[in-house]
Amino acid sequence: MNNDRKSWKSVLAKSRANDVDKFWTTIEDQPNFKFLRVPEIGAVMVRGRMGATGDAFNLGEMTITRCSVELATGEIGHGYVQGRDRKHSERAAILDALLQGSRSTEVDSKVITPLRELRLGRKDVKAKKAAATKVDFFTLARGEDE
Repeated sequence: MNNDRKSWKSVLAKSRANDVDKFWTTIEDQPNFKFLRVPEIGAVMVRGRMGATGDAFNLGEMTITRCSVELATGEIGHGYVQGRDRKHSERAAILDALLQGSRSTEVDSKVITPLRELRLGRKDVKAKKAAATKVDFFTLARGEDE
């Protein structure tokens, strides 16, 4: 999988379903498709590493929904999203397929770029909120005579 595809699949997976719906409506000529895998809900094991360098350990399970579609033009797309939203995974799969075809520029400019900017904006707001609660600790010399 190329880096562009990893990037847009990440954006689709991490975006809120209502945001994907909002930008989905901007696409003209909705594509015809057939399901290769209807949206299905399951669980995956989330793994972590202590300090990002230690041995991997099982953190817990997370619910996901996955879907695979094939467009009438032959492109195949897959959508994996967190949670139990079948429509979100279906749209992610269709958009993944569209981004691999001749309409990639249109879909990128109308859906992926706005979703990425929206997510970065929310991330920035969250970071500013966290920074506002930052406390700097310092140590004072006791001032005792030597």
